[in-house]
Parts: sequence; structure tokens; C-alpha cells
Amino acid sequence: MPGIDECLLEAMTLPGARGAALVDWSSGLALGTAGESPVGDHETTAAETAELARAAAEYESFAPGPPDGDGRTAPGDEEGPPIEDLIVTTRSGYHVLRFVETSFDSSVFLHLWLDRSQGNLALARLRLRDLAAGLVLR
Repeated sequence: MPGIDECLLEAMTLPGARGAALVDWSSGLALGTAGESPVGDHETTAAETAELARAAAEYESFAPGPPDGDGRTAPGDEEGPPIEDLIVTTRSGYHVLRFVETSFDSSVFLHLWLDRSQGNLALARLRLRDLAAGLVLR
């Protein structure tokens, strides 16, 4: 099972990969980075993507969980991160944020930045799913 650095290096082998990071969305800190940053600074990118991830994970509209009989989330129905991934499309690229499930109460996600003309969004999403599943946080 890969650690953080190995996971990020593997993500960078995807077609069109420009940058990758493992980010803690509760603090906004990058736990590891590889490649470039869209704004030239990995810490700024980590803080900004953490805001997006936190909003998606905390707002019931995006992650309501399985409904009980009256259409609301039943207590105890939550299992793992409430959202699998987020995709943001810009004119020049794709940003894929994949939430990582862990055995402890984690709040981390993988962020992959892809060049739009060279990247394969479907492949990147599937590969990040596999990388997140095998990631060992040390």
C-alpha cells in the first residue's frame, strides 16, 4: 500500500496531470504535494480547495446521506466521507477532489489538477478512487 509521496507520484503519471496534493480539509494544509500549483503556491491552493471540500462535505444539499422513512437522514447512516469526489471544470483544466476514507475520523482528500486538452477526466476519477482506497496515511 502506498504512502502519501508514492500516491501523489502515481497520480502525476496520469495523462495531463499538472499537480497533485493530499489536503486536510479541516485545516487547509497540504500534507504532501507533487508537480505544479495552479496559483504557483501549493499552500494557497490547498487552503482554497479545502474551503470547497469543506462546504461540499458539510452542506446537507450536497451530502444528505441515505434517507429514512420521512426523507431525512437517519442517525447512524453515515459511513465514510459524505461525498466521493468533486470535479471543477475551468477553461484550461480540471480539478478532481477525491475524499479519502480512513479507519480514523479523517478529513483529507486528494486533489489532482489536469490540463484540459490532455487530461482524461474519467480515467483520472477512476484512478484517484483506487489511489485513495490504497493510501496508507503514516
